[in-house]
Amino acid sequence: MTTPPICDYEGSDYQTSFWDKGGREYEDRTEAIALKRLLPPPALVPRTAGHGARESGHLLLELGAGAGRNTPRYTGFERIVLLDYSRTQLEQAQKRLGKSDKYIYVAADVYRLPFIDELFDAATMIRTLHHMADAPKALEQVKNVLGAGGVFILEFANKLNLKAILRYLLGRQTWSPFTLESIEFAKLNFDFHPKAVRNWLKALDFTIEKTLTLSHFRVGLLKRIVPTGILVFLDSLFQWTGEWWQFSPSVFVRAKKVERDASRIPPNEQGNILSYFKCPDCGHAPLTDKTNYLECSNCMKKWQLKDGIYDFRAPIEK
Repeated sequence: MTTPPICDYEGSDYQTSFWDKGGREYEDRTEAIALKRLLPPPALVPRTAGHGARESGHLLLELGAGAGRNTPRYTGFERIVLLDYSRTQLEQAQKRLGKSDKYIYVAADVYRLPFIDELFDAATMIRTLHHMADAPKALEQVKNVLGAGGVFILEFANKLNLKAILRYLLGRQTWSPFTLESIEFAKLNFDFHPKAVRNWLKALDFTIEKTLTLSHFRVGLLKRIVPTGILVFLDSLFQWTGEWWQFSPSVFVRAKKVERDASRIPPNEQGNILSYFKCPDCGHAPLTDKTNYLECSNCMKKWQLKDGIYDFRAPIEK
């Protein structure tokens, strides 16, 4: 099965070079505020109470989890699946968070998610969509694995930002920030128009509940001369303007998958982790546990399980 090209962070020191030592405290803190405002409330109702407990926050899928920078912020969820294409990024997350039943580490292609349909109560995709050459296809995969009424928190790089608008009006860039098509500003790095993202989500039966704009002051000079705390405070105030207009470099949305059958009991009633997975190649479920790998009884492909990381990127060679 062919998929769009993948942006692979295998072997990258992205967490250290970009976040820990890259002068990104302002961006990190504003994202923490946005997530707190958009996440569903902590689990208050037992999952066994039925479908109405969908927002109680039991099972979360974190797409593009990387080294687990945001994972500790998802405090309202009982179990979190960290998914990334890079195994080394997941190994870094594992060192940060540890091995436990709370965290499930999965190396996989977002275009071929290895999960059964309607599994998750919520999903997040932060600083990940901008690497998607086929964003609608990636979003469709999220829709498939998210339960009816499930919450999806999405961040995307905004094509319609003030800097791009000014550069275009001054003749310093050729592409228009006002058109709906995506722009690839570097290899496998894309900016998206907010209306295009809204259209994609609507077509996939999502309703957008909240929109926040972030990184209004992502300017090197400002970050050097203005204390970070002041910039974060001001940005936290400007975030709410996202409900009316989106001209910042980063946009967060909280969307909800439309409920078509509210009487259906979602599959994550099952506590067995193995029951979450399907074969990403043929779609068969369940997979058979062979200790060091999972096997598909339909196509007989084997998927590695090593050091607590499920690897669905490519089957084990025979």
